[in-house]
Amino acid sequence: MAMESFEFDRRYGEMQRVVNAHLGQDVDAGEREETSEAVQAYIRHTWNRQPWLLAVAEQQLREYARNPPGRLRLRLGEYYRIPDVGLPETEIQDWLLGLADALRRGIEPDAAPRPCSPQTHWEWHARFPELGQLLGGWFSQDMPDEFADHMAALDDYLGSTDPDLVARLCGELHEVLALRLEEEEYAHVVAELGMEVDPPAPYTAAAWLARVAERVAAPPAQEGRSSASHG
Repeated sequence: MAMESFEFDRRYGEMQRVVNAHLGQDVDAGEREETSEAVQAYIRHTWNRQPWLLAVAEQQLREYARNPPGRLRLRLGEYYRIPDVGLPETEIQDWLLGLADALRRGIEPDAAPRPCSPQTHWEWHARFPELGQLLGGWFSQDMPDEFADHMAALDDYLGSTDPDLVARLCGELHEVLALRLEEEEYAHVVAELGMEVDPPAPYTAAAWLARVAERVAAPPAQEGRSSASHG
């Protein structure tokens, strides 16, 4: 019987985020984990938003490493199944304990990470989830077949998305622009966040994000507005 989502989150939820931060990254069970980009990205993002979850992640990692599930319970869905991170099964336990140690050292008061722009694919999506939803969902390689142009795709997003999420997107757009990256870095950012088509001419990636921010921040058109009454 598969584990209920509440119980899964209580036992493995934050551990899963730590492991997911390593997907697509080079993993070496022999290196000091606090030096890896994936660990630094997880610590930096979590420290600046929900710092108490660092301790939760450390505890979950240690508990899993000390009491690894058997194949039967994995098959029944009663435990979290660690995805393939490029390590042999015999090294997973030491790797998890190394992650826990790195998190413990990373939450010391004198180890607070300095703010900076995201450095990994995971961190970009963790910091800008709704922007990733827009770019990956509405500006994939299929966009030219589905919409007349970029603005039509954006309007479809705005017309089908909850206003609270649109407001979140507005904040994320201003935040990513406030990073003041170089132009080529913004081209990398939109690709990391899932955009598979070029910005519309003559916009650069940064200029296109600024144009999107303007459109998202504009008040929605009011339909059926009554004309002013005459006395």
